[in-house]
Amino acid sequence: MNQKNVLVLFGGCSPEHDISMASATKVIQHMDSYKIIPVCITREGKWMLYDGKLDNLKNIDWEKFGTPAVLSPDRVNRGLLRIVGDKVKIIPIDAVFPILHGENGEDGSIQGLCQLAGIPYVGCGVMTSAVCMDKAMTKLVAQSLRIPQAEYLIFKDGQLEDLEAVTKSVRYKIGYPCFVKPSNTGSSVGIAKAKNKKELRAALESAMAFSNKIIVERGIVGREFECAILGAGDQIETAGPGEVIPDGEFYDYDAKYLKAGSKTVVQADLPEETAALIRQYSADIFRAVDGRGLARADFFVDEGGRVVFNEINTLPGFTSISLYMMMWEAAGISPTELIGRLIEMAGY
Repeated sequence: MNQKNVLVLFGGCSPEHDISMASATKVIQHMDSYKIIPVCITREGKWMLYDGKLDNLKNIDWEKFGTPAVLSPDRVNRGLLRIVGDKVKIIPIDAVFPILHGENGEDGSIQGLCQLAGIPYVGCGVMTSAVCMDKAMTKLVAQSLRIPQAEYLIFKDGQLEDLEAVTKSVRYKIGYPCFVKPSNTGSSVGIAKAKNKKELRAALESAMAFSNKIIVERGIVGREFECAILGAGDQIETAGPGEVIPDGEFYDYDAKYLKAGSKTVVQADLPEETAALIRQYSADIFRAVDGRGLARADFFVDEGGRVVFNEINTLPGFTSISLYMMMWEAAGISPTELIGRLIEMAGY
């Protein structure tokens, strides 16, 4: 049987460019059964195809050694258009694996392009990706399922022009400490903890650089957990939960990727009924948003043992310190099998 041509897309213009490069490097290591078509989207937005070794994508000079290439939305001339001078060659593509974190990668944008092209792609569809990328929308889904969450407020563009009114609302309705989050970033980009009005104002101003919609949540004192999700419809599997132990007050971008003191525990030490509830909530939310392929749901367990939903990520990291792949490996699914299953589940 002929190998499938799988277009692996990574990099991107979002602040999570480097995380995408690390994730793609890890995924490609476990794609032995497929013909890999690697395309890096540079920070400026160029699409570059590369034919050399793929040991460490971050160390490749894509501008120097890559060739311009774009995905055609034309379903008749379907595939990747490789551009060399004034000549264009179509490379047939059987599936796309978009390993793009953050804006334009997991918000439905690239999924929409694949759908226009009529090419199956790994992961959730356009609607699901857009809903889950928007933390405010995800909270409405969890609320409809009556899944416990931290108390929160949502502030939109016009409201954010009056920070004095926003800080007053937070003080009386949420209190301190609280967490300030841009509604549509990943990898904890732009998230900050505020213990007083001054810190809240600074956190809001920082978050506004990433989004025109901000969430402010009541701080939860407890432990942080992640649950891996695989499948679709009535065939949803979960693995974990695993625990994240941040080197800092919470699991922000620095704690995830820059601080050596942060730790992850693949098989968390939790009462079975608590772990089962995390898995159940994860499957319920994934099913409610019509998820397909993969996702990771994040939770807190507070000091009283209550499970509190945080967010769901439709393109979890595949870096060497990311729990998603490790939780499945602990459940008996090897990285190669996991990547293969994801590719075979590709749709549009």
